Parts: sequence; structure tokens; C-alpha cells
Amino acid sequence: MKDIKVLTRHTPSNYGSLLQSMATISILKKLGHKCVIINYQRRDERGLKAVFSAISRKEAWRNNPVKKLAYIFVRFPFEYLAQVKFDYMRAKYLDLTQPYIDKKQLVEINADIFMTGSDQVWGPVLTQTYDDVYFLSFVDNGRKKLAYAASFGKTEFTPHIISEYKKMLLVYDNIAVREDSAVELLKDWGVPCYGQVLDPTLLLTAKDWSHFIKKDIKKKYVLVYQLHSNYKLDNYAKAFANEVGLPLVRISPSFHQISRGGEFIFLPGLGKFLSYIKNCTYFITDSFHGTAFAINFNKQFIEVLPENKTGTRNLSILQLTNLTDRIVRNYSDFSIKDKIIDYSNVNRVLDRERKKSIKILSEMINN
Repeated sequence: MKDIKVLTRHTPSNYGSLLQSMATISILKKLGHKCVIINYQRRDERGLKAVFSAISRKEAWRNNPVKKLAYIFVRFPFEYLAQVKFDYMRAKYLDLTQPYIDKKQLVEINADIFMTGSDQVWGPVLTQTYDDVYFLSFVDNGRKKLAYAASFGKTEFTPHIISEYKKMLLVYDNIAVREDSAVELLKDWGVPCYGQVLDPTLLLTAKDWSHFIKKDIKKKYVLVYQLHSNYKLDNYAKAFANEVGLPLVRISPSFHQISRGGEFIFLPGLGKFLSYIKNCTYFITDSFHGTAFAINFNKQFIEVLPENKTGTRNLSILQLTNLTDRIVRNYSDFSIKDKIIDYSNVNRVLDRERKKSIKILSEMINN
């Protein structure tokens, strides 16, 4: 049994961050190891600083104090409520170390193995640059460092960033990444890689995830789970629900989505969140983890790729499961409602890739 400490993006107030962290701990324990999440909390991802970070990314607002104040006044109470709710769920579902808010504190942590976990750990943080903590920069050379299902979140980087990434990645003992595009990046940079593996949430089966659901939702509806601001997706979801004659339900931890249409379910608990996906008739999403759970629960889903160059992560899992035909190409075309997914082959692919990914994870730990 190894003592494994995992560093991942678990603190943002969104379901994908929580679910992938839960799955990582679960699968490592199933492999017979001791595992906890390093509770690293970036100041700019929590509280009022997170709201200020969001404002700083909106260039049109930088010189408009009135808009800034209005944004803070409207957004902060709901962002804080989401933080409190997710802190509760993190405490309930995750095994965590004590909180660390300073990089210098991390050097005191001991483990047999340090692992960079899944999600966009190697992509831009809220400051729009990378955080070297997620590259395990605090771990002395000579200590075992792994990465499982890590993601860059995008595919375009400046020469300076590439140079810095190569230095930090070449000291890892073993690396496996989540997207096929990340495999190509590492190949181009001369960084050894085991290859592409499944996101941790897909290492658990639909049956595994159903254990967190206390009550199944007993009605027919079209569900939308949306991460990015996209009025075309908003309108498409409403029109699609009208086309199939079903009510539209929208789930989100972000209260501002209340204006985007549909019955709004704000900040549901984990079990309720999963239940809404598991029991929907159709599912519309632009989220990677929304897509992963749609596939895992064998749902008839519709994919809207993000327009901000982060869609490679969604596209990767669709290509792996031969489901690229679920992507919306025309926002006035609703014929996808009649194209029913035959999940027999998809489930065979998932089963094969699940076994392959768990084998790779085990080999990386024991190698």
C-alpha cells in the first residue's frame, strides 16, 4: 500500500471539480492505496477575490467602476453561497489534508507518491497564467511524481510557456493525460507519456455513481447543463424542448443562469445533480463532465462545443466513443432528437478503456 497525495483542481465551485476528485480517491483506494487530496486553496478562487478575478478578465469593465460595483453586488452573495455549499460537499465526499493557502506550506507534506490529478490542472487559472503548484513544484526531485488524466485545457501556448512547461514536466516519473490533443503536445515537446486515459469519473460505472442518488426523478424533461455564456445554446435548448414537447430544466451552481430559460434548479446537492442527469429524456450540454456523465448514464444527449478554444476536451471523449455525430452543427436543426444512440458499442469502448486506464494507473504507481 502506497501513501498517495493528490494535487488537483478541487476547490472551484463546480460539479466537475468535485466529481473528478471523488473518483480519483475512490479508484486509488480500490487499487489498495491510501489517498487524500492536498487541500490547496488559491486565494483568487474563493470569496470576494474570486469575483474580482472574474472582473479582471472582462476588459470592457476595467475602467467602469459602476459596472464593477454592480457586478460585485449582484454576483458575490450567490458565489459565496455556492462556495459554502461546495465546501460542505467537499468535506462530506473528499478525504482532504488541512488547508494550504501558501505554496511555501506545501513543502511540509510527506507521501510515498505525489500525483497531479485530473481536470485542467495544467491550464490557465483565473489569473490567465499557470500555477506551478499543479506541476508539483514543491516536491523535491527524487520523490516520485505522477500525473493521471491531467489536462492543459487548450492547445495553444506561447514559446515561453512551452519552455517552462517542458522543464516542469520532464521531472515527472510517469505521465498519462486526458485528451488525445495533450498526447500530441507532449510528443512535440519531447516529454514521455503513457498516452491517453479516461477521466476519473469514467473509471466508475453508472451503478457506482447511482449509489449517491437517494431519489430518482420521475418525470420527462429536457435537461441543460451549461458552463459557458452562449446565447445560441440558450435559444437552442428552449427551441429543442419546444420541438420535442417537453419541459426544459436547467441546473447550475451559477445563479445568473436563471435568466437563460427553463425551470431553474440552483445549486442542487450532489445526489440531486446526478439524478437530474440520470433520469432526463434528453440532455444538452457544453461541459466536458456533463458529456462524460451523459455517456456513462447512457443518455440521449446533444453536444454544443464551447466557442473559446477549450472544446478539444469534449471532442476527445466524443471521438473515443464514436459519438461526434451528437455535436450541434446547425442551431435550427433538431433532427438529432430522432437519432437514437445505440449504447451497446459505446459501453464496450468504455469497458475496454476503463480497464486499460486502470491498468496504466496501477503500472505508473508500481513502476
